[in-house]
Amino acid sequence: MSTTTFPRPTSVSGLHAPAAEELDPEERLDRAGIEALQLERLQRTVAHAYERVPLYTRKFDEAGVHPRDIRSLADVARLPFTTKADLRETYPFGMFAVPMADVARIHASSGTTGRPTVVGYTKGDLERWGSLVARSLRASGIRPGMKVHNAYGYGLFTGGLGAHAGIEALGATVIPMSGGQTARQVRLIVDFEPDAILCTPSYLLTIADCMAEQGIDPRETSLKVAVLGAEPWTNEMRHELEQRLGLDALDIYGLSEVMGPGVGNECLETKDGPHLWEDHFLPEIIDGDTGAPLPDGERGELVFTSLTKEAFPVIRYRTRDLTRLLPGTARPGMRRMEKITGRNDDMIILRGVNLFPTQIEELVLGIEQLTPHFVLELSREGRMDALTVRIERHPALSVETCEAATVVLAERIKVHIGSTVAVRLEEPGALPRSEGKYQRVYDLR
Repeated sequence: MSTTTFPRPTSVSGLHAPAAEELDPEERLDRAGIEALQLERLQRTVAHAYERVPLYTRKFDEAGVHPRDIRSLADVARLPFTTKADLRETYPFGMFAVPMADVARIHASSGTTGRPTVVGYTKGDLERWGSLVARSLRASGIRPGMKVHNAYGYGLFTGGLGAHAGIEALGATVIPMSGGQTARQVRLIVDFEPDAILCTPSYLLTIADCMAEQGIDPRETSLKVAVLGAEPWTNEMRHELEQRLGLDALDIYGLSEVMGPGVGNECLETKDGPHLWEDHFLPEIIDGDTGAPLPDGERGELVFTSLTKEAFPVIRYRTRDLTRLLPGTARPGMRRMEKITGRNDDMIILRGVNLFPTQIEELVLGIEQLTPHFVLELSREGRMDALTVRIERHPALSVETCEAATVVLAERIKVHIGSTVAVRLEEPGALPRSEGKYQRVYDLR
């Protein structure tokens, strides 16, 4: 997909990036230091997984590879992949590498498309997780003593409790609001005056809408920074949120199978994609069709091997997220990844053309007569698939003006993506609002 290049960012809110002495020692390592640490931890993790997890014992033996064969980081390519199907096959606790007595906490996915994926953590795992989320928040400009409004959902989902532990580990004050109850979210933001908010980007947009409906100027709240994740979002959405709320918006990356939030995070001083915390995770990019490793700079599917997890080590886990690895900037020793453009399983194939919801978002946010509130509906007309973009008009503009903008949007989708779609204008508030992860695509076929 096309990407937009923005100038080197400056802080919208006046927050400052951490000084060198505030960083963890691993954040200050050069590339050679990181790779030496990775190899040591990779060898230990691979042996731990092979000896303790029957699925890995079987898969390694079938592949004809043994932990002693891992002599360099490149040797990770000899190891078999782990997929979500493996996690479901071993449901619920077959991937645990420690006795249940050593498991301090269990998280799980929703299981909406099959058996949920279940992950476990030792006390040491939880401490490391909290420290990595704290590192991520510090990279975003959050400091000890600040108040942080946590609007990620609590429970089996890793977002709420993972973020909560990181806020406390940083020494900030956590406001554990969880998701939903948007009017109450707004009330607490006004009353408690938090410095930062953690949630999905689509839900922050919902909160801003609710503020406006209550006559509150979103730019006049106490919020200085938003740390946003759990769904793909574009630089155009960042610009929209920063301008609308007068804060810095940064991308936190994670997934429950690898740890949860805090696998990587953008740095305030660059805002150029999440730096991956490579002292704890070894990332790869592969060709999604062949599984072949791709060099840094080429776009493909993101794969992770954990390097320090005790209860639930993962070897070459296929995330389905699409991105590319790039050199580190704010943290030169650690590579960063381009913002996620979508997932293999989010891709829509429409009459032979591949497209992602983020591509539509990128175009929508360039048309001021339309709002960022839209959904995509797939249907079938005869033997052909069809896509309808249902999008809300700007409430301050006439229907006629906004109808004309839908024609512009359809033309831009045709030119930039190569698909012919229908665009249907909706009244303000007609479409569902996010209270967590937002469902963009509805398949009606």
